[in-house]
Amino acid sequence: MARGTEKEGASGERARYWQYAELPGVDLLHAHYVRKAFARHTHESFVFAAITEGVEAFHHRDRLVHAGPGQIALVNPDTPHTGYAGVPEGWTYRTIYPDAEIVRSIAADTLALRGEAGFTSPVVDDPYAAQLVVGVHRAAEEGNALAADSLLRLVTARLLRSHGGLVTPLPPRSAGARNAARARDVLEAGMVEPPTLERLAADLGTSPFALLRAFREAYGMPPHTWLTDARVRRARQLLDAGTPPAEAAAAVGFTDQSHLSRHFTRSVGVPPGAYQRARGTGRRTPRADAGT
Repeated sequence: MARGTEKEGASGERARYWQYAELPGVDLLHAHYVRKAFARHTHESFVFAAITEGVEAFHHRDRLVHAGPGQIALVNPDTPHTGYAGVPEGWTYRTIYPDAEIVRSIAADTLALRGEAGFTSPVVDDPYAAQLVVGVHRAAEEGNALAADSLLRLVTARLLRSHGGLVTPLPPRSAGARNAARARDVLEAGMVEPPTLERLAADLGTSPFALLRAFREAYGMPPHTWLTDARVRRARQLLDAGTPPAEAAAAVGFTDQSHLSRHFTRSVGVPPGAYQRARGTGRRTPRADAGT
């Protein structure tokens, strides 16, 4: 059974963010964007985005890259990136978000890779793999579980074989990197009422600019941007558990539901209410989707 919600805007933009029950651990997005701009954000899952029309531009870490028809944008978990139209007519894509554990299991099963598998390039020119991504979507839309699962495994194995390998991050060694990790822990534990940068730096025994620089080097974004991303990710977990958007907003430190909706849409591509309906986790209350 497929669950999904499609939104269409005045500019002709449309997005369907959904799940197919026979592909657990995988989210799907089919969208056409023109004015849409994704804020710098991360995902806990992998991203396989097959461009079918137009061009998507995005910053991947500190690089500006472009992806067009027949190409796939590949993003590893926890990797900062943005997204916006690279041409006036925008871009259309079909995206698969497979859970990291799924990719690891396929890497171990097909390539004997043990450890943290990932991809080395943010954009690959592989029309056949792009067709496989589209095929996963179409099979899911048709309710063909065997084809959807088979094509997902085929495209993941192909991408890993041609464009991936083991990714082993180096442990932080410098004092700046250790302070950045400690600052992240403080922000994650106190995201509802975070300290100022000055207070955070003082508590860690460093200067605000030194902490700002170290944090950007470690996580690809300044602390305030990282905190917004962390709040959205925590809100997604709450929405998945059935928490109404207004309650999720308060629980993660957004001022209200519209504040959550604005940042959530800029990172995920659809509002919280639409996201929750697609996953079938919303409570059936009259106000559950208000303001989304």
